[in-house]
Amino acid sequence: MHSFPARRAAKALTGLVVAAGLVLAADPPGEAASTGDGETVKQIFSQKLPNVPGKTLTVVQVDYRPGGFSAPHRHPASGFVFAYVLSGTIRSQVEGEPLGVYSAGQTWTEPPDAHHIVSANASKTKPAQLIAYIIADDGAEATVYDK
Repeated sequence: MHSFPARRAAKALTGLVVAAGLVLAADPPGEAASTGDGETVKQIFSQKLPNVPGKTLTVVQVDYRPGGFSAPHRHPASGFVFAYVLSGTIRSQVEGEPLGVYSAGQTWTEPPDAHHIVSANASKTKPAQLIAYIIADDGAEATVYDK
């Protein structure tokens, strides 16, 4: 389902974020917030991309307690999302697409303005964690939860 090049891309993007954080004066990490049941989101990086005028890379860490989930949400219409599972197993579904189940080391992407209707820990007994890289227009809110 997921190829070696996807894993290599995930590692390269992670390396880019780490390098950018060391070389550039990144914004300080955001406060952790709860936006679902048993889920905590923490912004760990946000920086304008110097080689892509008008775009910002935002990185968030999402921690799920056993059985935890995120509220349905969207990312910017100008944005692209790359998600990487750090630990555990995550269930994820964008409206109109099949449900995916991803384990540690696996990735997925979300197109601009996709409605993310399922984002949850697949386990009722073990925690799960993912990191999401969101590239969007400068000033765009990285995540907007359904009302």
